[in-house]
Amino acid sequence: MGPSVSKGQLETVMKYVEIGSKEGARLACGGHSMTGGALAKGFFHEPTVFVDVSPSMRIAQEEIFGPVVSVIPCKSLDEAVAIGNNVQYGLSASIYTQDINRAFSAMRDLYTGIFYVNAPTIGAEVHLPFGGTKATGNGHREAGSAALDVFSEWKSVYVDFSGRLQRAQIDAAEI
Repeated sequence: MGPSVSKGQLETVMKYVEIGSKEGARLACGGHSMTGGALAKGFFHEPTVFVDVSPSMRIAQEEIFGPVVSVIPCKSLDEAVAIGNNVQYGLSASIYTQDINRAFSAMRDLYTGIFYVNAPTIGAEVHLPFGGTKATGNGHREAGSAALDVFSEWKSVYVDFSGRLQRAQIDAAEI
């Protein structure tokens, strides 16, 4: 785990931990900044897990950009999809299941830019455009092979060295 990008971002993470506690989520572990020793040279925060999180809580609705995860209980795949789709962001999602039908249902129904089955969400794949769906991302998609389209103008060139006039492919056969 790396540090937050700045002191300000570490303070933002700490504010979200406070917000989650005030909204009634239960802090299962973590919740503190990390200082001392080698950690004193960076802006580190403990991995933090909130449980019993309501989908309407800010820690479930906003991007924290820190090591904080919200566990939201639900009773069905349909409810989980509804919770996921009711967030203004849509960078990535994942499902862990041995039921391929559930995996494909979630894949179809969750509105997100990247979808993983039986793998964690890392939020970006170097070979794909970055940005997700809805309010996620920075508005640019010039990553991966899509960068070729963003920064290129395509031109096709055909050269015939035969010295003869060629018929078009749609011309009728010789009479």
